[in-house]
Amino acid sequence: MVKMVTYANSGHHYITVKDTIIKLDSVRDRKLLRNPKPATPAKGKGGGRNFTAPQNSITAKKDTTPSAGGLKSIVKATAEDSSFVDNENKMKYLYGKARVTYEDFELDAEYIRVDEKRHLIFARGAIDPKTRRYIGRPLSKSGQEKPVASDSLLFDYKTKKGKIWNPASEQEGNFISGGQAKRLNETEVAYRNVIFSTCDLPFPETHFGIVITKGIGQKNRIISGPAYLEIAGVPLPLAIPFGFFPKPDSRSSGVILPTFGEDARLGFYLRNFGYYIGLNDNIDLTTMATLFSKGSFEINTNARYLKRYKYGGSLTLSYGSHNYGLAGDPAQKDFNIAWTHSQDPNANPGTTFSASVNAGTSSFYRNSPGQNNYNLQSLTQNNLRSSINYGKTWANSPFNLNVSLGHSQDLTQKTVTLELPTFSFNMATLSPFDSKDRVGEQKWYQRITVGYSLVGTNKLNAVPESELFKANTLTKRLQNGFQHQIPVAFNATILKYFQFNTGVSYTERWYFQTIRRRFDRGSVAGQVLPVTDTVGGFSRSAEYSFNAGFSTKLYGTIPFKKGNIKAIRHISTPSISFNYRPDFGDPSYGYYRTAVSNATVPYPYYAQRYSIYEQSVYGGPSAGKQAGIGFSLDNTIEAKVKAKSTDTSGTDRKIPILQGLTFSGFYNFAADSLKLSNINFSGHTAILNQKVNINFSGSFDPYVTTVRDSISNGQLTNYIRRINRFSWQDGKFPMLSNFNFSMSGALNPATFRPKAVVPVGSTLQTMDPNQAQRLAMINSDPGAYIDFNIPWNVSINYSFNYSNNVTNTSSSNTVMLSGDVSLTQKWKIQYNTTYDIKARQLSSATSFAIYRDLHCWDLSVQWLPFGFYKSYNVTLKVKASILQDLKLSKRSDYTNNQNFY
Repeated sequence: MVKMVTYANSGHHYITVKDTIIKLDSVRDRKLLRNPKPATPAKGKGGGRNFTAPQNSITAKKDTTPSAGGLKSIVKATAEDSSFVDNENKMKYLYGKARVTYEDFELDAEYIRVDEKRHLIFARGAIDPKTRRYIGRPLSKSGQEKPVASDSLLFDYKTKKGKIWNPASEQEGNFISGGQAKRLNETEVAYRNVIFSTCDLPFPETHFGIVITKGIGQKNRIISGPAYLEIAGVPLPLAIPFGFFPKPDSRSSGVILPTFGEDARLGFYLRNFGYYIGLNDNIDLTTMATLFSKGSFEINTNARYLKRYKYGGSLTLSYGSHNYGLAGDPAQKDFNIAWTHSQDPNANPGTTFSASVNAGTSSFYRNSPGQNNYNLQSLTQNNLRSSINYGKTWANSPFNLNVSLGHSQDLTQKTVTLELPTFSFNMATLSPFDSKDRVGEQKWYQRITVGYSLVGTNKLNAVPESELFKANTLTKRLQNGFQHQIPVAFNATILKYFQFNTGVSYTERWYFQTIRRRFDRGSVAGQVLPVTDTVGGFSRSAEYSFNAGFSTKLYGTIPFKKGNIKAIRHISTPSISFNYRPDFGDPSYGYYRTAVSNATVPYPYYAQRYSIYEQSVYGGPSAGKQAGIGFSLDNTIEAKVKAKSTDTSGTDRKIPILQGLTFSGFYNFAADSLKLSNINFSGHTAILNQKVNINFSGSFDPYVTTVRDSISNGQLTNYIRRINRFSWQDGKFPMLSNFNFSMSGALNPATFRPKAVVPVGSTLQTMDPNQAQRLAMINSDPGAYIDFNIPWNVSINYSFNYSNNVTNTSSSNTVMLSGDVSLTQKWKIQYNTTYDIKARQLSSATSFAIYRDLHCWDLSVQWLPFGFYKSYNVTLKVKASILQDLKLSKRSDYTNNQNFY
């Protein structure tokens, strides 16, 4: 207020370039330090000046009309705090969140001065009297250019020229801060002592960059004079007399710099050097190679594509040749194909297409760990799976079609299973006797429903890798078939409380090959070896079954008059069903045959019963008649708790105690003995406010089991035999044959908070190209993304398994623990381990990682302390995606520890 009274008394107030917080040089900037001469005050009261008294919340809007000087537009100025207008000198002073706009130029600052005579605008921030921090820095923007922050600026809004002190702007991932910038015209800017870096902190907080002493900035490039490297404010003796720094507004091609190192078995290497090609805005191509001094090499090509609102994906082809043996030994050849494709669901309504392919040689990940950034999960996986899916749904129709190509690869057994292709044609369940125009309740016959599904496939099952590409593989080992299923069902409510359901299921399978089995005399005396032949020709099998059942619900409540628990409710759902299926193993059906060996001396007589569809893709009808009763009892227990005192709604809470505790079994009247099946049980619940899930399951054997002794090859062995007598008849509880218990949960601060609404652009379908590029980088290197906003995270998985076959019992008891913790806002420790409680030892896949956020840089330490993959990796790299190859790395690869146990 004292200052404003002074302004009113003096009639005007000048803010010169000296108002900036930048310390100017007395010789170099002597012209800028000269104060403009004050205008002579006009005589008379007020001197022709208008003054607007400051208020707590006032907005003043003053427009300058176009003058004869040739201004094309109006300069609009507003201020939230106060404004002061000097009409005599045509000066305007704006205080407190001031804003000035002229044509496509926008300026926001704490203080702005407008000189209408000279068409100059000066802006600066202010020092907060409480925090003593510089606030309200000018933020300017011209046209489609990105905003520029600064400490102060001087701008000629007529010629569009200006000068900026300590600018801070971002241009396509590059940041320019510090020094001075002078706008020469609409396309060129002169720089002096600015820092060109990837750090988005303004000077002097910028940690890393290139200091350009003099330079000219254009739309897509910066042409500089002398420049030198500076880290953490310390200049390094790395300088250039002149330079060219591109600022591309689109993808551009370029060389990818390699890293150097040494592998104990492959020798010195030059890793991941290559070339990036930005073909257009929809597709790019990255090719990288690694060379080793002992003759091994790796090559990798990755193509990414994205058509916004249509589809997106990536294709990676990898090949490696490694010689881990002696000199002169043949190299191991490996390859891998990875393809991911996703389609926007709105691109083609009713049609879907997706792909997830990961196929290659079984030793690719083991021999080429560098191509996967030494990812432990990739190195230790045992299976590879692929699928390509196409789906079609017809509008206003119950029919839909799905076609897929599948691949499954067992890396341990080195076998491959292919489905070329598999299709399914389905019809949604219909009520053929019901009418769309029906009024009132359904008749009993209108509740009958009918469905239909057809599936077919061509399959190569468990083919060795070495035989996959042989000429006779498809002709000799290809299996195909079709399966039709027609379910007919009826359900109704009987006596108000009972649900009745019944139905018939019909299944028919078509095959073009079956098997025949015979016995030849073996080469070892007394041994008979079965021989299986494949017989071509069309074959059809059919099976059907009938079922009917009742179910209801029983409720029980125990009220409590004291405490927070108001009541405990028990919901029991008993159900009973009758099932019938004929014996399709009867010789009249022709589905089963018997192979008999020749009864010649010294070979004994031998016979074996088999199904001719034993090796078919969908199998065949099962043998044995089934006519029995199935039973199950499902239980749910929950508590009703009073509302918390902080809950304004006053609604009672329901807390589940035990969910899905189910007992089930089946009694087959058609069996000659052992008619009762094992009694199975299962259940699940959750604790800690539903954050930790608990699951358990098991089975009881209701029959008595005896142990018999036998002598085989001169050794005493035991074998078990079940007797057709219930264990409770002998006063014993049924034997627990197996039991599984697991507990899992993921806890972090975000778990106990309400889930936020997913913002637009955070899904695979709505992401922009920059997000897609970052996601691809994270997928290739999960360690590239560490969320420091979550202070801690714990994932626990506990597993206990027990099995008992009378003569032998086995159990496993393991705990898997993973997560991370932030020691400070910049330090995070990540861990992953499995502990075998029974063996009392940690798994060899135990790993630790330490991350340090250096703002513009990332420091990561990854350590596997023991086991076959014992290794460590220390990496210091720049965060910016355009400088991902600018890093320092020290690594001890697991390939150096082949003999470690």
